[in-house]
Parts: sequence; structure tokens; C-alpha cells
Amino acid sequence: MEKYKILKKYFGYDTFRYGQEELIDGILSGQDVLGIMPTGAGKSICYQVPALMMPGITIVISPLISLMKDQVRALNEAGVHAAYINSSLTEGQIEKAMYLAGQGRYKLIYVAPERLLSELFMDFLSRVQISMVTVDEAHCISQWGQDFRPSYLNIVHMIQRMQTRPVVSAFTATATEEVKNDIQCVLGLQNPRVLVTGFDRENLYFEVQSGQQKDTKILQYIKEHEKESGIVYCATRKNVEAVYELLLREGIQATRYHAGLSSEERKRNQDQFIFDEKPVMVATNAFGMGIDKSNVRYVIHYNMPQSMENYYQEAGRAGRDGGRSECILFYSPQDVRINQFLLEEKEFREELDQEEMQAVKERDALRLKLMTFYGTTRDCLRGYILNYFGEKTKRRCENCSNCLHEYQEEDVTEICQDILRCIWEARRGYGAGTIASTLHGSKSEKIRGYGLDRLKTYGCREDVTEFRLKEIISELVARKVLRSTDDKYATLGLTAEAEPILKGERKMVMKFSKPAQKKAAAPKKGKPVSQDLDSKGWKLFERLRELRLQIAKEEKVPPYIVFTDKTLVDMCVKRPKDKEEMMKVSGVGDAKYEKYGEKFLDCLKG
Repeated sequence: MEKYKILKKYFGYDTFRYGQEELIDGILSGQDVLGIMPTGAGKSICYQVPALMMPGITIVISPLISLMKDQVRALNEAGVHAAYINSSLTEGQIEKAMYLAGQGRYKLIYVAPERLLSELFMDFLSRVQISMVTVDEAHCISQWGQDFRPSYLNIVHMIQRMQTRPVVSAFTATATEEVKNDIQCVLGLQNPRVLVTGFDRENLYFEVQSGQQKDTKILQYIKEHEKESGIVYCATRKNVEAVYELLLREGIQATRYHAGLSSEERKRNQDQFIFDEKPVMVATNAFGMGIDKSNVRYVIHYNMPQSMENYYQEAGRAGRDGGRSECILFYSPQDVRINQFLLEEKEFREELDQEEMQAVKERDALRLKLMTFYGTTRDCLRGYILNYFGEKTKRRCENCSNCLHEYQEEDVTEICQDILRCIWEARRGYGAGTIASTLHGSKSEKIRGYGLDRLKTYGCREDVTEFRLKEIISELVARKVLRSTDDKYATLGLTAEAEPILKGERKMVMKFSKPAQKKAAAPKKGKPVSQDLDSKGWKLFERLRELRLQIAKEEKVPPYIVFTDKTLVDMCVKRPKDKEEMMKVSGVGDAKYEKYGEKFLDCLKG
């Protein structure tokens, strides 16, 4: 079948991944589609293969220049003629690209959403056959999505103004049920084939660590993974600079990225990371969308993000090649206050009225609260993420720090009753720290100043540390026994769920770390990229990597554009001796073989 020939010829694969073929068949039958697939699941194949089979041009709307350049560069390397139109080109270059497209030169054109309604582009659309409009990062069209971009609404107006409506396909990696429905509604998808392949990334290991001594912990981790590429995300520019300086002082090859740097420096630093010149990137969340670097082995969050959507998108930049990778979040209550401050300072679009602004603020506050629960939960971390996105999971994944950690269950019903009585007795709202201090019997000036030392519950829990009391309070909020306000000075109040606990009708059992800490090294799921290689194979892999880096520098393309780590490993496993055998390696297509095949065969023989 033609789709399999195209898959092998241009992309080097013999079979489609789960979900790809169903969406491709939908597009080829003339049906609109919406694909919600995790990062690394191969969304681009879903529209690139049918684009090469359809008679006209496919327009791909993409939010970032870096994303477009990566995609177009990869397609051209694979032997597919593609172009992009964005603000990095002059008007003359844009006109030339459109002229060549009109002559049949390009099958795919990547366009920034800001360009869609320009007179020049609309004139171009009226003169050529457009078979499909593809919306990449489709969650950007939903105002309930974490990355809403008003310019994405231009897509709707563009399609409405086209003489013949093309097939519309939309793709995203992270979308709640609400965002999924919003994408379909706003884009006006007609009887679409909707496929949610699941949000799970089995090759990713998730871990939450305490924010105490995180500089020391991060430094140690990066030194232990010195040959691997990773990203360290920070909430503020100040933190980016501090972590960056820390790594430099220790001789680590790191670079940085945030909005305070010039565009030239951001571009240079990003290229150093992509080209493996500097394996560690320290950045704010301004970095990463559309970065197709496949060999990121770890993503560390120095600060907690503002939402699960942001976290999973950023953490998902690890292990795009399917190799085992680690996602580590350092959680500290201070991060909650930082994020509350950032949300308070958030600028809103002028077109939003007061009611809409309030709705967005409430939604942001709820997202932050649910993100905070991830940082404190004792349950399976993967399960928490997947449940957030509406996916039911088994109780334990055995591939996250909580599942591999040794916990013991304790009946804390009486402590919970004292916490609830203290909050009720205090009458006016106080935060978790103040309530914990009161119960523990703190003699601080603040407690005396508030008059909390005169409460009946004052000092009734001298036997429990304030840290443990705050842990229990946090879990009571997560279980909705307590409500916590969403402002910077979060205060506690009782919900209806508190009554049966106070009456002794409901037991409260919670998990706490055993003194022994971690279990003896339990095996973690997910294969590292080189799992199938012995020591000889590993040495060969390193030789192939050196050759790839040399070619990448000569061609001025990122190493993963030449071949991914996964393809190099497959070469080491199969040890091809000629073209016929090399073409059986996953990721080797016709164009790639013609360019690089002989060089890699020679290296394999050596």
C-alpha cells in the first residue's frame, strides 16, 4: 500500500505506531480528525504521510519559529520538499516560497498563525489547491488551554474564507476533556474522527523530592549523568541565572534560556543545546515548545510549575526517542507562593471582559492547587497525572518514586480531629503553618499576638512535629476535608466532609515515609536507549555518535536530524553489512541512506 511505501521511503519505518494509521486513514477518506497523543508518539507522521499522498498542498499552522524550522529541516533531510512562512523571512523570501509552492515544489508549508489573514497569503490560497489544513499544538486555540494564543483564532477565519473547505486535522499532546471539546467546537471540526491514544509515557520515570538542599542534589545528579542531555526548568529568570552560575562554577557544560536575554543569545544558546555542544539547558518555561531534540534523558524542575498541563508538557520533553528518561520535581511550599505571585501579576488580553478574567483567574488557581497536590501526594505519581487528564489507571505503576518508596500507613484520626477542632475554635482563617504551630504549642510572638495560645487546642499535639502536622493538613485539603483559599495568604476552613471525622464516624489513615527511606534498588521500567548493547556494542554506539556529530557539524543540522540515538542503537544491534541490510534499520529511509548510508556502513565495518 502506498502509505507504507511513503512511511519507509521518507521516514525509514516499516510499521505505524499505535493510532497513527487510524488518523491517516481518516484524513485520506476526507474526514476531519483530532489526535491527542503524548509527546514522542509520532503526531507529525499522522499528517505528513497523507500530505504526500493528497493532490494539493497541506498548510501546517505552528506556533513557534523554532518548531517550524526543525520540522522543515527534518523533512528536507528525509527527501520531502517543505517550506515555512514566518517573521524570520523577508517579504521577498515569502513571495518566492509561495511562487515555488504554486509551481508544485512544496507539498507542505508551515505557517505562523499571525500570517494567515495577510492579503498576500489569502491571495496565494485562492490560486492553489489546498488539500488539508493541519493545526499543530491545537490546545493553543482553546482559551481554557494553558497556552491560549488569540492568533490561533485566525485559523477559523481563514478556513471560512477559502473557496473549497479542505480536510482539517488537529493535534496536541496535552488536553483535558474540556480543552478537547473546545478544540472541536472552535475549529468547527465536521464529524471528526477523534483519537486519544492515552497520555502515558511508559519510558518516563517520575519523582518528587523535597526542595531542601536542592542545589546540592541537582549538582550531584547532573554530575552522575554527565554524558547525558537534560533540561533544568526554573520559575524565574533569577533562579535560571543562579543555577546556571552554579553549574558553570562546577565545570559543567551548561547554557541558559529566558526572556531577559537578547533574541540572538537565546538563539545561540538553544542551538548549542540542540547540537549537543552544551548538554544541559537551564531555562524558564519560555523554552521548549516545539524543540524536537530526541535524546533528552532527564528533565528537572527546580521549581513547581503552575499546572499539571505545563508540567507534563515540559517533563514530556524527555525521552522522545523512547529511551528510559527521568522527570524529577523538587517541591517546596515556597514554590506555591511564587506561583501565586506570578499569577497575580499575570497580564490579561484586552478582549477579555471582567467576568471572563475572573473565570480565568479561578481556573488558574484551581490548576495550581491540583499541581500542589501532585507535589505532596503519597500515591502513584503516574496515576495522579493520568487521572488528571481523565484516564483511569491501575493503583501502582512501579516506575515512580512513590511506588518505589517504602511507606507505612498510620491511623491519624485523633490528630485530624484536633486539627479540625483547632481551625473551628480559631474562628477567623489561618494558614497551615499557623495552625500547626498552635497545635504543637509554639511560644512564638506571632502565636501569642493572635491570642492562639489561649485556645483549648493550643499545645495539645506537642508530641507531633510541625512538619508532620502540616503534612496531615495538606492531605486533608487534598481529600477535601478542608478548604484552602486561593490567594497568596491561603487560609483554611472546614467542609462538610469534616463532620463525620469530628463525630468519630470516619477513620483517617495516611501514608508516611518509613525511617528506612528507600527500598533496595527496585528495577525501574523502561529501557535505556542502549539496553540491548553489550560493552562491545556500546563502544560501537559511541563511534557512530562521533560520526553523526561530525556529519551534523558539516551539514549544519542537529545530530538527531541525521539519525536518532534509537536508529544508531538499531544499527549496533543489526550490524548491517550492505545497503539491503541497512535499509532494514529503523529510521533509515531512501534519502537518509543516499546521504549518509555508506559512511555509517564504513564505520560499522571498522
